[in-house]
Amino acid sequence: MKFIICAVGHKMPDWVAAGFREYARRMPHEAAIELVEIKPEKRTGLKVEQLLDAEADRILAAIPSRRRLVVMDERGRQWSTARLAESVRNWMREGGDTVFIIGGADGLAAAIRNSADEVLALSALTMPHALARILLAEQLYRAVSLIKGHPYHRG
Repeated sequence: MKFIICAVGHKMPDWVAAGFREYARRMPHEAAIELVEIKPEKRTGLKVEQLLDAEADRILAAIPSRRRLVVMDERGRQWSTARLAESVRNWMREGGDTVFIIGGADGLAAAIRNSADEVLALSALTMPHALARILLAEQLYRAVSLIKGHPYHRG
């Protein structure tokens, strides 16, 4: 199984890439994390809906057609780490890849959000989207650690 984090935004600061790489490196082979960056649409005279639709087209073109889709959205359900680990365990048993979508500054097109198998929030707090990548990678690593009985998760 592979976790694919598809995030709108590119040319991130070095600390973002380093943080993501750290947790991706720690993941066991059977639960690898891959990052797919989507170039944001330029804001030149387009309405927000047009921007989101253009980004949605790029997202759909970049992700596998046969996958589980989890949209990260501040209005989504908030799971505990234990609940995430339970879902990860089930997803690993079912097989197939799981794609997590992190939108850009304006969010995601309704079509992407509505096609998701799950809509989750990392926090009710507003955070930079770059930080959301790192936090999601860390939580996936923590969930897999919990499943495997690794001491990283002590909560």
